Amino acid sequence: MLTEPPAPTWWKANRHKVFGIGGLLIGYLIGTHLAGAPEQQPAPPGPGHTTPAPASSGEHPTRTAHGLAA
Repeated sequence: MLTEPPAPTWWKANRHKVFGIGGLLIGYLIGTHLAGAPEQQPAPPGPGHTTPAPASSGEHPTRTAHGLAA
């Protein structure tokens, strides 16, 4: 005479779901709370001058009083 085995308990039938959800939750918490903040990148330099400086009647800005470059 054959008999049916007892029905599995709720835990035996659903433990893979519980562990899967628990693992996803722990992975999410680790990924969002334990990761360090990225280092701040320096601001990119602004665009250079697009027009030449106005001509002046004074000394050249890179020359000193002795006529040598600074």
